[in-house]
Amino acid sequence: MIELGWAYFVLVNIAAFGAFVFDKIAAQNGWWRVSEASLLSLAFIGGSLGALIGQRVMRHKTQKQPFRSLLIAIVSLHIVVGILLFVPGIRATLLG
Repeated sequence: MIELGWAYFVLVNIAAFGAFVFDKIAAQNGWWRVSEASLLSLAFIGGSLGALIGQRVMRHKTQKQPFRSLLIAIVSLHIVVGILLFVPGIRATLLG
């Protein structure tokens, strides 16, 4: 079960990173673009790390608001959830 969770995490982050790369290339060439909603959805369903890395590496949508703020909020949410789930002392305290 844990392996399946890690596989999902890796795949969704690769997909998010790839979507940012594709969208940047599409923007430069006048091709069909990936919607902001799709980029943020990939981040929200677990690909926030890949989305953030893709944004930074490609220098894509780094200034665009509210996109930037929404991505930062998603990353922050995932950090909090990760701490709650994976830091033993905090998890034990919450679960009693």
